[in-house]
Amino acid sequence: MDELAKKKCIPCEEGGGPLTKEQARDLMEHVPEWTLMEDARKLWRRFPFKDFAAALAFTNEIGALAEEEWHHPDIKVSWGAVEVTLSTHRARGLTENDFILAAKIDLLQK
Repeated sequence: MDELAKKKCIPCEEGGGPLTKEQARDLMEHVPEWTLMEDARKLWRRFPFKDFAAALAFTNEIGALAEEEWHHPDIKVSWGAVEVTLSTHRARGLTENDFILAAKIDLLQK
């Protein structure tokens, strides 16, 4: 299990800023199937599935995990796919929490 997946998301401090591009790139080694987007302010990944029911079931697993971690992604569900976008709204960019949740979402797929 990846070391990030062992961590818990922590509440963001008011006024806390996002990771730098370099910090975000360094953390990408833990979630290599994800893509940095919007100038390293968001993480994105598409998960393929055999049908809508499987995609919806996976979405519900992500939802339960997000509630447990108190960190919530943007999720798009379509036939045969789930797209997940992570960003910390309060920080206006990525924080370690986004990478922690990405690593934990990856474990759901395995």
